[in-house]
Amino acid sequence: MDQQSKQRIVLAGGSGFIGLKLAEHLSELGFDVVILSRNKPKDGPWSFCQWDGRTLGDWARVVDGAHAVVNLAGRSVDCVKTPLHIDQVLRSRVESTRVLGDAVHSAETKPAVWVQMSIASIHGDSELECDETSAYGYGFAPTIGVEWEKAFAEKCPNDVRQVVLRISFVLGNTGVALKKLRFITKLGLGGTISTGRQGMSWIHEDDMIRIIERAITNESMNGAYIASSPNPLSNRDFMRQLRKTYRMPIGLPAAGWMIRFAARFILRTDAELALYGRYCIPQRLIDEGYEFAFGELDDALSDLRRKQ
Repeated sequence: MDQQSKQRIVLAGGSGFIGLKLAEHLSELGFDVVILSRNKPKDGPWSFCQWDGRTLGDWARVVDGAHAVVNLAGRSVDCVKTPLHIDQVLRSRVESTRVLGDAVHSAETKPAVWVQMSIASIHGDSELECDETSAYGYGFAPTIGVEWEKAFAEKCPNDVRQVVLRISFVLGNTGVALKKLRFITKLGLGGTISTGRQGMSWIHEDDMIRIIERAITNESMNGAYIASSPNPLSNRDFMRQLRKTYRMPIGLPAAGWMIRFAARFILRTDAELALYGRYCIPQRLIDEGYEFAFGELDDALSDLRRKQ
């Protein structure tokens, strides 16, 4: 740990729920963690450096000499899909990636690795299984993923190890998405959504953190990986397990038009996050021997319930 204690990890956009979990975990391992964010996060075993995610500034000094940069920056897609929000979601990802790349290029001592977040929905919406070799999809989310990864590929120097993590629905008690699902489930509204056949690819927050740690420390990791449980479920089965975990015997189903209304006017989110989905398989992680702590949904939800 003496060597790791000298290694700096820069978390760009690290003030969200995944970022803070990761910062705490890496700090416990002995790394010097720096969070780059627009707003100062809560106090913790890390330091903070302010940036706007768009322009190069004094913050770039923390990148120079860092062991790794992890780019988590980007406006959440958990919002009403207006033209303004679509623009903000795309710009927040592409612009932050580009300016982080400028900082990496200008560093006298470049990071050994850049771990870049992306989205599993880059593979689109399908009732067929997909892995890292699958074609990209069509629509808003795949376009975001493609442009995000394109900016990363253009800006990351060739002599820096590059890892892209295409993340799915991260299950965590402080995550907004799971909070919303638990809320509607406890109201007795957590039934099948639309046809119920749409895939729900998910991952427990602990596995997400361990995979990012692995990307930082395991020099054999290169290229794009799907970061998701190896056992995606249909919406019907996912909601059934959620009701079972929270001991709710009733779960009223919801037609597509009901979800569109509730998503926009009650939950203030994008209905397509619930109406469409995909069955992602993390084939590269499986092939490289990663062992999931929570490979089954019932274990993942039970663990999170115990920790509430």
